[in-house]
Amino acid sequence: MRRSAMLFLSVAVVLSSLFFTGCASKKKMAYRGTGHTSAARQRSTMRAYKVCGKCYTPTYVEVGQKMKGISSWYGPNFHGKYTSNGERYNMYARTAAHKTWPMDTMVRVTNLQNGKSTIVRINDRGPFVRGRIIDCSYAAGKELGLDRMGIAKVQIEVLGFAGKVESPAAIAKARKNKTSTRVRLTNFGVQVGAFRKYEGAKVFERRYAHIDPRYKPIIRKFPDVNGAPLYRVWLMGFDSEGEAREFKAHYNMPGAFIVRN
Repeated sequence: MRRSAMLFLSVAVVLSSLFFTGCASKKKMAYRGTGHTSAARQRSTMRAYKVCGKCYTPTYVEVGQKMKGISSWYGPNFHGKYTSNGERYNMYARTAAHKTWPMDTMVRVTNLQNGKSTIVRINDRGPFVRGRIIDCSYAAGKELGLDRMGIAKVQIEVLGFAGKVESPAAIAKARKNKTSTRVRLTNFGVQVGAFRKYEGAKVFERRYAHIDPRYKPIIRKFPDVNGAPLYRVWLMGFDSEGEAREFKAHYNMPGAFIVRN
């Protein structure tokens, strides 16, 4: 297999750490492990970084979010080496590198030149070649026809997070309702109510569903000391404890308090 020297820059494996330098990052956030990537790795891979003089800022994404550009692939030369999320690169697994999307984001890659597609999990940073948006593993690249083409025009679409793909029905519903699941690697929230009856919790869930599109109300069921259930309504999705406290103060919620899921 003959490949140009520039392709070697397209992969963010452990060797890339030798020329990574920091960029300014203003937010302090709390991260959770996903089953594939530890909380510490999630935190480190979401920091702004610099490669060859260019700064990259990892960002949140939403189910259904799309991007078009060039895809490349990488194989034997990197097999067994560490990726950005701490895993060893397996050229036979369906994984990929992306410069800014969170680790373990599930992505459909469609080759716009032949119509072939596959689903990959982001576990690395790259490719650092102008115009390229994703670097697929050998297995994924082969399914797309990249083993013959080398590079191709592709469309990538977010399908899920933490290594899990959202169901087609859930994705279709989100599109119809103009809502979407947004990756949040944080576990801070605000408890806005607690109820003996589930119906009361549902009222509060609906009340806070549209207060701010960045946050999502959920109902958590807890056993009471007497065995009776207690339904707590939590507003989740805050980047930090400070952001949750600011929200609580802004909406004048003296009875609310900060929670961690």
